[in-house]
Formats: sequence, structure tokens, C-alpha cells
Amino acid sequence: MIDPTTPLDEGVSLNTAQVLLDPPAGDPVMRLNDVTVAFAGRKAVRGVTFDVHEGEITALIGPSGSGKTTLLRALNRMHDTVRTASVTGSIMLGDVDVNTTDATLLRSRVGMVFQRPNPFPTMSIYENAVAGLKFNGVRKKALLDEAAESALVAAALWDSVRDRLKAHASTLSGGEQQRLCIARALAVEPEVLLMDEPTSALDPIATKRIEELVGELKHRVTIIIVTHNMQQAMRVSDRCAFLLMGEDKAGELIEFGPTARLFSEPTDPRTLDYVNGRFG
Repeated sequence: MIDPTTPLDEGVSLNTAQVLLDPPAGDPVMRLNDVTVAFAGRKAVRGVTFDVHEGEITALIGPSGSGKTTLLRALNRMHDTVRTASVTGSIMLGDVDVNTTDATLLRSRVGMVFQRPNPFPTMSIYENAVAGLKFNGVRKKALLDEAAESALVAAALWDSVRDRLKAHASTLSGGEQQRLCIARALAVEPEVLLMDEPTSALDPIATKRIEELVGELKHRVTIIIVTHNMQQAMRVSDRCAFLLMGEDKAGELIEFGPTARLFSEPTDPRTLDYVNGRFG
């Protein structure tokens, strides 16, 4: 990964051989093959293919309208509720095709954190943390207590809420609410965590804390994150997928690879233009 203290416009000095040969940290957890998403027959994402590896953070980058969030939501079937939506191609989670498995089971294996913190405001901090487990039928208090503490610890929230677990989630700050949403997703022990611009509604201090948390969590769960912030992508991700709207106005995968290479020696001039701020 690139040194997060290096400003984007100063460039980065890297050993080319190390960058080009940067191996994945683990085996593929998800495999996307020719994934296309359309709404009422109009393609929003077209022909996307890449692997997501265990123990890594994969960032989806690109200008607004390039299909980043649309692609992300396809990975755990969030488009199922849209009548006109269709997803073709193959999205494999291990050896399971996500489009043929039970959606509820899938979402316990592939969690999601949204752009704005969305805790259940009338529920307590504790109830928010265990909401997913209860939805999946877990009722034993000892198991719920253990899962709540484990998830809140993992989300770097336990120390500040351990004495007020019965307080409403609405009493937390914006950054704390987002960490509570992360804890809620972690409590069901997913294999993959999807994050859709999780810091866009937060101030710089809360953003820094979330970024630090994301870096710690990759040892527990594989992460795919959408971000418009190029410095953030450099700081937190191991690999990047750069999407760009094509001539048919569908998002296309222009380039995918190690973050260090993508930002220093991209193979496509459009990637270079984007990461250097010439458009987008």
C-alpha cells in the first residue's frame, strides 16, 4: 500500500517490480465475471470482471454515474427490490452463485454499511448491535451479549458505550452511529463487508477514525468500499477497480490492480487522468 502521508499530487516513488508483482493477500472470496446491471433494459454497469481476495480492501473508484454503487449493491442482491432491475453474469461467493442462493442467507454472509449512518433510532445501542442476529433467529441472551460486545469492540465503540448500552442509538454522534452500523453488520460474522462511501457524511476526525477502523477490520472481514476520495482510496485499499461511463452510458471497468500501481503506473491513460484530477 502507498504511504498515506504522501500527497497525491507529489507522486509516489515505488519499486516497479514490487508493484507489478504485488500478490493477493489470500484466496478469492468473490469472483465477478462479466457482471452487467440494467434498469428497464438500460445498462448501468456492463461486463465487469475481477476477483476480490481474502484479507484485502478493494476500492471501487470513478466519477459520479460510473456505476460504483450500482455494482456494489449487486454483490448482495440489493437490487432485488427494484422491479425493473436485472443482473446478469456471474457473482460467486466461494463456490456459491449469489444470484441463486437465498437472499437472507446471502446478506448474513455479505454485510453492508451505507453512505449515511442508519441505526434504528428508537432502539438501544445494544439492540442495534444484535438486530441482525435476532432477525436470523438467535434468542439466547448469553450469545447475544457475547456477540454485541465482540462486535462493538471490533468497531472500536465498546469503551465509549459499555456503560450506556440501553441508551438510544440516536444519542450517539454521527461517527459513533456509523461505527454502530459497522458493529451491527459485524455481529453476524460476514465473510465480506460492503461499504458505500461510509465517511461521506462525517467530519474529518470521524472520517480518520473510520479509516483506521477499516484498516484493522480487513484482518477479520474482506472489505469492498466505494469512495470518491482518491486520497482515501490510497490510504485504505490494497486494490482498486476504476470504473468509467462508456459510450453507451454504462459503467465499464477500465482498470483493476494493486492500488500502488494504479496510482503510480496505470496501464490506461484514462486512469492516469482521473487519479491526477484531470476530470471527475
